Amino acid sequence: MHSTVPLVFRNAIMKKTICLAAIACSSFAAFAQNSDYPIQPVPFTSVKLSDQFWTSRIETNRAVTIPASFARCESTGRVKNFVMAAEHKGKFCTVYPFDDTDIYKTIEGASYSLAEHPDPKLQAYLDSLIAIVGKAQEPDGYLYTARTIDPLHPGPWAGPERWVNEGKMSHELYCAGHMYEAAAAHYMATGERNFLNIALKNADLLVRTFGPGKRAVAPGHEIVEMGLVRLYRITGKKDYLGLAKFFIDQRGIKKYNPKSKNEYENGKYFQDDVPVIDQTEAEGHAVRAMYLYSGMADVAALTGDTAYLKAIDRIWDNMVGKKMYVQGSIGAVGDGERFGENYELPNATAYNETCAAIGSVFWNERMFLLHGDSKYIDVLEKTLYNGLISGVGLDGKSFFYTNAMQITNNFKGEDTEPERSGWFTCSCCPTNVVRLIPSIPGYMYAEKGNSVYVNLFISGTGNLMVNNKPVTIVQQNNYPWDGVLAFTINPKSAMNMDLRIRIPGWARNEAMPSDLYSYEHTVSQHAEIKVNGSPVDYKIENGYAVISRKWKKNDKVEVNLPMEVRRVVANSKIGDDNQKVALQRGPIMYCAEWKDNNGLASNIIIPKDAEFKSEYEQGLLNGVMVLKADVKSVNIDSSGQNVSTQNATLTAIPYYSWANRGKGEMTVWFPEQVKYVGIFAQ
Repeated sequence: MHSTVPLVFRNAIMKKTICLAAIACSSFAAFAQNSDYPIQPVPFTSVKLSDQFWTSRIETNRAVTIPASFARCESTGRVKNFVMAAEHKGKFCTVYPFDDTDIYKTIEGASYSLAEHPDPKLQAYLDSLIAIVGKAQEPDGYLYTARTIDPLHPGPWAGPERWVNEGKMSHELYCAGHMYEAAAAHYMATGERNFLNIALKNADLLVRTFGPGKRAVAPGHEIVEMGLVRLYRITGKKDYLGLAKFFIDQRGIKKYNPKSKNEYENGKYFQDDVPVIDQTEAEGHAVRAMYLYSGMADVAALTGDTAYLKAIDRIWDNMVGKKMYVQGSIGAVGDGERFGENYELPNATAYNETCAAIGSVFWNERMFLLHGDSKYIDVLEKTLYNGLISGVGLDGKSFFYTNAMQITNNFKGEDTEPERSGWFTCSCCPTNVVRLIPSIPGYMYAEKGNSVYVNLFISGTGNLMVNNKPVTIVQQNNYPWDGVLAFTINPKSAMNMDLRIRIPGWARNEAMPSDLYSYEHTVSQHAEIKVNGSPVDYKIENGYAVISRKWKKNDKVEVNLPMEVRRVVANSKIGDDNQKVALQRGPIMYCAEWKDNNGLASNIIIPKDAEFKSEYEQGLLNGVMVLKADVKSVNIDSSGQNVSTQNATLTAIPYYSWANRGKGEMTVWFPEQVKYVGIFAQ
């Protein structure tokens, strides 16, 4: 380990009480730094969950998703590619040159799991895989199986020589970035250097190859920037941070064809049309964009680059104000898996890649750490509870690559998935889910000075250090189904502390921190807070209820968030959603699915006077709160010539839970009245 790592951290690693600081975001405070995020997350290993909603998902990820992902990496030839690379013979046996990353991402997720759930068998398996990866690495550190297996025929994406196609589609640096993320996670979970040494050898090759006066390229698919920052945090080697910034600064220097309307030709698809500091909109491939903006946030925090900060602030405002779906998904257009134009948010053809939702969580966490505003966590929460976990089935081994907004029997969207799959030829999303789920506890708390931020509401115990003083916070709730939250504050000794509890936008009449979506009606209820049984007046700062006091053992805080069913309406510039409403209760967005609504979902009208009832159904979809209301349905008689409406009962389920009971119609948006009848020939 680099000599700048403090002794206490090295000892912690040796004792396997490692600080895995919100590891999905980055390993904060691995060594002394001049600059960093002003707010620091509490490591997920310092939070022990006891709730049902998330512990069941984390356990399913550990027991089902991780083993299934490794099994599929073996059965599809992804592991074999590394074996053949080590032997320098054979034929690359999967489709995409970036298939290497599926192994890396699964190792990363498995490492997070090991940090919380020691498993000697799993650790031994990881060591065996890492040995295979190490043998595939070339002597100078290069690691990219498609080329190493057969250097003369690496495939059309790779190009005839190293990195000649990196500016577009070779994904050589993308593979490197995921390797760095995985190696850092494995090292910090186990204290073993076997994977870290492979990653550092590769990173040193990049440092020798790229930079001022050397080779220059804007990586075609970002993430190497985030990975280099991770290695910098572990080692203190400034070359890694410098190279991350160098890669970011290369964007927009080489103009492909500025006058072309084709995003691929003009560089917009790659976020490479203009320098990053001049970019104003979320653009191009949505996953690449999220990784770029996350990398920019990391570099800005560590270098103080204010131009980066201004750019990502502008881009965030554009995304949340004009390019995000109501359930938090992004990347509307299937052609290029990309952002569309402002307000281009179609329902029938919505793309919404699961990886983009995961990237959005990474970026919004970083934006919060920079600015301390709850609006970033509001978006993170919306994405997390809706458009992200919708990407994995309740069984833990079926997935959506895309996340539809509408499935109808009479429309066949080319990019719209009506049912889940066990694996994909391009299987980036399942393995990305693997690495995200175990880290959820790391998004709950953050600290700055004597302030503690409570961002997510999940039952469990958090062990924090506030101004070098230990404090335990115990959460008890039934979130997201119930808005009654209880916190027990246990400092080791009485201490002054500002407890900042996020009051979600949805509890403050704010459907989205922009005018993209709003509630049809405002409500007068507001969050009620009690301390030790007595109501308190609290002030709101940046979306947080701030309770400043001298805390002592067993102080109790109670928060009651209103959980009414809300009708969400869209900005009138989103054409598909005009005259329609979506349904929200707490952080959960709802949909209607065929299974609960007489085989259809596209024929439901929700009158303005419809009243909703919330009912928890333990035996449905692993336990969900459903919404029910008396509505109207549009029906066609057996002749196919007469259309009428009749009374019906709507049953709406959480959006994340759809497509777990077979294939059929689903919709998120509902008309409140019939304006016209569209006729589809059957």
